[in-house]
Amino acid sequence: MEDISIFEEVSSMGHEQVVYCHEKSTGLKAIIAIHNTVLGPALGGTRMWMYENEAQATNDALRLSRGMTFKNSIAGLNLGGGKAVIIGDARKHKSEAMLRAYGRFLKNLNGKYITAEDVGMNAGDMEHIAAETSYVSGMPETRGGLGDPSPFTAYTTYMGMKAAAKKQFGSDSLAGKKVSIQGAGHVGEYIIQHLVKEGCEIYVSDFYEDRVKDVVNKYGIKGVALDEIYDLDVDIYSPCALGATVNDETLERLKCSIIAGCANNQLANEKIHGDLAKQKGILYAPDFLINSGGVINVYAEVIKTSKEWSWNKCEFVYDQTLKVFEQSEATGKNAQEVAIDIAQQRINEVAAIKSTY
Repeated sequence: MEDISIFEEVSSMGHEQVVYCHEKSTGLKAIIAIHNTVLGPALGGTRMWMYENEAQATNDALRLSRGMTFKNSIAGLNLGGGKAVIIGDARKHKSEAMLRAYGRFLKNLNGKYITAEDVGMNAGDMEHIAAETSYVSGMPETRGGLGDPSPFTAYTTYMGMKAAAKKQFGSDSLAGKKVSIQGAGHVGEYIIQHLVKEGCEIYVSDFYEDRVKDVVNKYGIKGVALDEIYDLDVDIYSPCALGATVNDETLERLKCSIIAGCANNQLANEKIHGDLAKQKGILYAPDFLINSGGVINVYAEVIKTSKEWSWNKCEFVYDQTLKVFEQSEATGKNAQEVAIDIAQQRINEVAAIKSTY
């Protein structure tokens, strides 16, 4: 973002609103990006990460919120796309006071943006935010919410993996397949559980070494160094941490047949790296499609329905992923482009009838 102004960046991605939040006493520095509210109020998680600079944090908020627009649309939810980031180390800087200060900023948006948890946040954090605003989802079950959305995100990601295996290998069984998982957080661990049950050979890396040791000891899988994950000879590479890990440099190194993970914005550039993966014969499962389980469960909480509804709704991912692959093959477009087209079509159709209300 060094060579482009913030307003140019916002305009190029089609955002409606970007809010910068600062509260000195708690050290709060947050950015709320609202991309599109045609289908309903913007909903997306709040991420806390130690960004290198404010420009990087802004760019992440913009990219993530845009992805939420497409995710909510393709999942058939009556929600727009938004996302927020808090600059800081969640293990060191996060506090109740900071989260409550953040909640007051959310309240001032009057429901245009509803938050939930993301990287660096958990259901307990949502309780602190909810002390100041009602525009929060992903609340603990003890508070009348539906709890941690991570199992749902992991489940749809797993379904996306199986659909990709069906397309690439002729069977959706993952037994005996080698899978490298980048990120052993909440969702990554749930994915590991699914893959262990299927009998996969699993390799895992994470920014936090203690997380790697924990899952290695718990599930009998193999831990590898952060950078080593790209050089493994595996069937599936599963990015489950931060975005943009599929880029010029890593695509030269990846030795996989499928990329399917729960991270958002896995492609550094949707067109360039989506096309390059396709040219290399790597099947890319669109991130915002296969990781949509979490937001489905969060939406279930918003509309006050049940976990059973969420699990049933999540089933669409397997068939929809196969349809995207088929359309990608028929049109020559990469799978990410096809999924975006499907999501954008629904937004356009609803936007066209808005004036009749």
